Amino acid sequence: MLKRAKTRQIRLSKVAIGGDSPVTVQSMTKTRTTDVESTAYQINSLEIAGCELIRLAVPNMDAALCLGKIKERIHIPMIADIHFDWKLALEAVAQGVDGLRINPGNIGPLWKVQEVVTACKDNGIPIRIGVNGGSLQKDILTKYGHPTPEAIVESAERHIEILDNMNFKEIKVSLKASNVPITIEAYRLFSARHDIPLHIGISEAGIPETGIIKSAVGLGTLLYDGIGDTMRVSLTSEPEEEVRVAYEILKSLGIRQRGINFISCPTCGRTRVNLVKLAHEASERLKSVKSTVTVAIMGCEVNGPGEAKEADYGIASGSGEGLLFKKGEVVRKVKESDLITALIDLINEEVN
Repeated sequence: MLKRAKTRQIRLSKVAIGGDSPVTVQSMTKTRTTDVESTAYQINSLEIAGCELIRLAVPNMDAALCLGKIKERIHIPMIADIHFDWKLALEAVAQGVDGLRINPGNIGPLWKVQEVVTACKDNGIPIRIGVNGGSLQKDILTKYGHPTPEAIVESAERHIEILDNMNFKEIKVSLKASNVPITIEAYRLFSARHDIPLHIGISEAGIPETGIIKSAVGLGTLLYDGIGDTMRVSLTSEPEEEVRVAYEILKSLGIRQRGINFISCPTCGRTRVNLVKLAHEASERLKSVKSTVTVAIMGCEVNGPGEAKEADYGIASGSGEGLLFKKGEVVRKVKESDLITALIDLINEEVN
């Protein structure tokens, strides 16, 4: 069991962040926020995929004025992502959002910050301070030369100080960079100094082929260190893919379980069935299963029977056929062409 760093707890509507609450999974819409129907549809699709918090870009007043209509059509807490313009933040609060992502040091005079803070206090809305290695303040970049972990943390602490001076404590912080080691060290440094809940992520991780690896390494390392209260995997892909990868990272560390824990053999010269085809078919057909079960697709007699027996369900393949397992017991022998259908039928008899 991994030990989480102790952070204080905040709430976005019904979802708790920090403290002893689960690490939550979030994403960001990739539609135009002014397209209410498409945005609401995407959010509801993400909820089905397991998304627990959703963030929307609010680049202008037209987008801000659509937030209430979108909120009426969804069920998970909604966060408005705003840069620089305090009026957009005030309108987002008026529209009923559950959280703001806005950096107080970037919105002008303190009286503007105070108006946003007052509105958030009055409506029970937390603020995320989102520091990114690509957009640090000029004087901090001059001081450090480039976005070092220390520079990122100093930027975050500058924003935090503004809210502290206004006695506003309902905050969470992110310290993202596209560079994985810099991101890891920034979060470690910050976590050692503060008990503020942390939103973790690797910024602009890229297309799935590379972005999944960067995210797994970076976020996996932080989570193993006990750092992270909510997370987003940032991919140049459909947002549902971000949610799927987030859960796979959490599952791999035993932090949260949702859906299939999939084990499959890498294959070798001993394999006598088309295991690559079987594994991909099984994975695709089991995507809709929400129950937490372990499924093993194994290719030979070396590790196959043992892995399959340890799984909730599984197959251990031989030459043109395989053994079907359930809870450590052999159910029957099945020919290769029927293996996956037999496995799926067996699982569907008992789980949703």
